[in-house]
Amino acid sequence: MNFAFIRERLRKLSWPVPRRDPRLLLGLRGERAAARYLRRRHYRVLVHNYQCVAGEIDLICSDGDTIVFVEVKTRSSDVAEDPLEATRKTQWRRIESAARYFLLHRSVQHRPCRFDLVTVVWPPHGSPDIEHFVDAFKSRRG
Repeated sequence: MNFAFIRERLRKLSWPVPRRDPRLLLGLRGERAAARYLRRRHYRVLVHNYQCVAGEIDLICSDGDTIVFVEVKTRSSDVAEDPLEATRKTQWRRIESAARYFLLHRSVQHRPCRFDLVTVVWPPHGSPDIEHFVDAFKSRRG
């Protein structure tokens, strides 16, 4: 069987490009901007978009010996809702559950951890306004 022929035929086919949700694209841009921001402040980004059965965490970083679970909230400047207030207690609980899962399955339960929030407000033209709230949520972890 001639696989080169098949590959060439597949390459020439025009596949429909799925449309992406603009909010999803804005969120991904915000997460990349937050990761760059944290790296410039000497954080080490360990995982982007960690997903498990317990939930999802946008960024997992290390700040020295501390593991930092980061929720990123991105908004365009024309959205009235404050990104800090958009993070609800129930969302922090899901993030906390996912963090426990991460710590257990990576065998790093002994390391100190905290939960930070990074807000990114992106105007239509220009660079984003980024704020970092250290220890934005207090875990019940003991």
